[in-house]
Amino acid sequence: MDTENPPLTPGYFDVPANMLATIVTCLEMRTRPAPRPNPPSDGLMVEPWPSPATDAYRALYRRVGEDWLWVSRAVMDDDKLEAIIRDPAVEIYAMTRDGERLGLLELDFREPGECELAFFGLDQSLIGSGAGRIMMNAAIDKAWEKPITRFWVHTCHLDHPAALAFYQRSGFAPYKRMVEICEDPRQTGKLRADAAAHFPVLQAE
Repeated sequence: MDTENPPLTPGYFDVPANMLATIVTCLEMRTRPAPRPNPPSDGLMVEPWPSPATDAYRALYRRVGEDWLWVSRAVMDDDKLEAIIRDPAVEIYAMTRDGERLGLLELDFREPGECELAFFGLDQSLIGSGAGRIMMNAAIDKAWEKPITRFWVHTCHLDHPAALAFYQRSGFAPYKRMVEICEDPRQTGKLRADAAAHFPVLQAE
């Protein structure tokens, strides 16, 4: 038995007010899926963003992820973050329009034979516009250009409610589910207090 992560038993479990509980779904594709057509681009492009400046990277990370409680890269030590985003096995792309960065795509090839879709996010103004399909098609193309046998991603119910279905339509199949407990970053000042209005902050009694 895994003593650090004992199996959950049926029932309800109280979560402290300063913590979050989320269901994480892991998905993978083992072969490249049939291509899906891009919608009209409306001036959007997916461009390589090699070795981005830390501040610029964090700004885009927050822009696309703060309302979904993305926090890991926002609070990571600079040295650790720079080691990741400057690693030649990590490819970073930005979705742009007229030079403005509106989407973040990060592919992690550090595990031999695999690619993790590490981050995939759009500015709120692009959600529902077809931009996600354009960026996903680019992600699939870039991932399967390499000699990989597995492309994988995980999402959770703090993400956009359409995210899981979008990944499945894109060719990813769910294979594992986990429960994650973490501190609420809005209560520690790591993210703005009004972020992720769809997931309310609980006040301790």
